[in-house]
Amino acid sequence: MLAPVIDAALSHSRTVLATLVLLLISGTYAFIDIAKESDPDIDIPVLYVSVALEGVSPEDSERLLLRPLEQELSTIEGLKELKSTAYQGGGFVLLEFSAGFNKDTAMDDVQKGVDQAKPDLPTDAEEPTVTEVNTSLFPVLVVTLSGDVPYRTLIGLAEDLQDKIETIGSVLEAPITGDREDLVEILVDPELVESYELDGPGLVQFFQQSNRLVAAGSLDTGAGKFAVEVPGLFETITDILDMPIKSVGDSSVLVRDVASIRKTYKDPKNFAHIDGQPAVALEIVKRSGENIIGTIEAVRAVVEDESKNWPQEVKIHYLQDRSDDIRTMLSDLQNNIISAILLVMIVVVAALGLRAAGLVGIAMNIAVDGGLETVAL
Repeated sequence: MLAPVIDAALSHSRTVLATLVLLLISGTYAFIDIAKESDPDIDIPVLYVSVALEGVSPEDSERLLLRPLEQELSTIEGLKELKSTAYQGGGFVLLEFSAGFNKDTAMDDVQKGVDQAKPDLPTDAEEPTVTEVNTSLFPVLVVTLSGDVPYRTLIGLAEDLQDKIETIGSVLEAPITGDREDLVEILVDPELVESYELDGPGLVQFFQQSNRLVAAGSLDTGAGKFAVEVPGLFETITDILDMPIKSVGDSSVLVRDVASIRKTYKDPKNFAHIDGQPAVALEIVKRSGENIIGTIEAVRAVVEDESKNWPQEVKIHYLQDRSDDIRTMLSDLQNNIISAILLVMIVVVAALGLRAAGLVGIAMNIAVDGGLETVAL
């Protein structure tokens, strides 16, 4: 059976040699270009739905948030186990599916169940989010910014850097950890409120009703029809200060007459410190199937380029760099392959001679390169 193949190879030696050279070149290119991972992408049969409501107690979270979700999600096909956890300010539902589940189908079923449960959730509750558990979504690098600068400066630099990093094609997202949401505080003077004969609860309701975008229907001009909206959203602090609270004759009582305003932050939900100084961290998550080493090199290049215009007090730290472990593993792999080829060649030299050993060594290289090409395809 093999005789015709061997005869054809011997009679077309140039073609065979050209094919071998092509395999060596393409295999080397595949080794350089192939995505390198320390852990394979595994579809873990677990999804979770999280929902938040500011200030809600664990008991109320279970009753108002989790039970409506449980009722809709418990009937999903293929569901193995459902667990719920309530905590101060929200809760989440953990769904475990049977082995061999279809991730896309499960995500669609869970999202449909969440949509059906939304009308039963409190109107003030945040939008429920459906998240899959996937090892490829773990951060491959954490970039931290710290230094003796105002906290707002750190946040501004981190947000600008986030926009730059997320433009890299191999980066999925770069969420910021350690930041705090902006908040505007309106400090009302009780004596002034009383002197103007104003009502405290009425002031709160006044601000809530004023900061809205009102849809006023549509206007048909005969030549066309377009929607009409009455903008009432606060865009600047001046918009709030100049709001009239009460009118008496030709004069009006403005917000600035009874209150002062300052910009601050909401209470922090997490903290980041380096060497005792406040810090913010960007957790870099790559896209599935992308090269970790290339992604981290691209992120580092963007950070170094952006940091040229930053204050000298800002320090940059790189944490959890997974490319270091992958480089070590690749180096070990290369050393093991070279050692194996050399050992085999030594044995062949002792048994068959130097020429046969060289052919065996070339054949092993071609076999390895051919395997890399197969994996790359």
